[in-house]
Amino acid sequence: MEMLVSTQWLAEHVEDPDLRILECTVNLRPGEDGGYVAEPSLEAWEQGHIAGSVYADVTNDLSDPESPLRFTMPSPERFAEGMERLGVGEGTRVVLYDRRFTMWATRVWWMLRSMGFDNAAVLDGGWKAWTSEGRPVATGPAPQRPPMAFVPNPRPELIADVEDVLSAMEGDTCIVNALSPGNHDGSDTTYGGRGHIPGAANVYAVSLVDSDTHCYLPLAQLRSVFDDAAGSKVDRPIITYCGGGIAATSDAFILTLLGHENVAVYDGSLSEWTSDPGRPLEV
Repeated sequence: MEMLVSTQWLAEHVEDPDLRILECTVNLRPGEDGGYVAEPSLEAWEQGHIAGSVYADVTNDLSDPESPLRFTMPSPERFAEGMERLGVGEGTRVVLYDRRFTMWATRVWWMLRSMGFDNAAVLDGGWKAWTSEGRPVATGPAPQRPPMAFVPNPRPELIADVEDVLSAMEGDTCIVNALSPGNHDGSDTTYGGRGHIPGAANVYAVSLVDSDTHCYLPLAQLRSVFDDAAGSKVDRPIITYCGGGIAATSDAFILTLLGHENVAVYDGSLSEWTSDPGRPLEV
């Protein structure tokens, strides 16, 4: 299965017994003191979803409950338990989708990959493309799946931490900020500081998809976007980041799709970076 599949492909395979379809949407609303409040989108899934799908709760089940940061990678054991409840394990294939520019789907795709599970794909265009084409939508309960054993095989090199980013600032690594140009230049201080990690290039995750269809732009155009932003640095090892490690996975997903093999996501991103005033930002 390819990393990125079309709605036509999914429509043709939706009833395959080994296929698991996961909706990964999380709702973000502005908080009272800045930033965002994250809420599961289970109610929206219950009101209508791709037939055969189940809801994957990134906010709770697939995050570390002990971390002070939202959406932190869970332990391999917790992640495996979450996947098993969703019917994902050995011998299954997974298609991921969401309702918000695909970045929640790529977050779960990246987590699966970092846990050694490669038989997963992102639905190009997600919910927007599926429904705009009039494809089947269901409102009933989630399908019953047989018990599965998910055996994690962690790849720690796919997840970067603070020390990795500090080293990257002084070395040959390319750092890519997936947040908006306003966040990058410091005019938007949503994540507690002004500007970006020093030396970072800016490739806004939302700009990677067509605003009408939510499908990713053609590969040649996506390659040009990264080349224009990072120049020759894009051929070096890459660390992507954003506010909380979500949008960064869309950039990382596309870089991987374009053939870049040495890509990591800074899991804590600016939520962690700006928690220490001593860590630099530039505008």
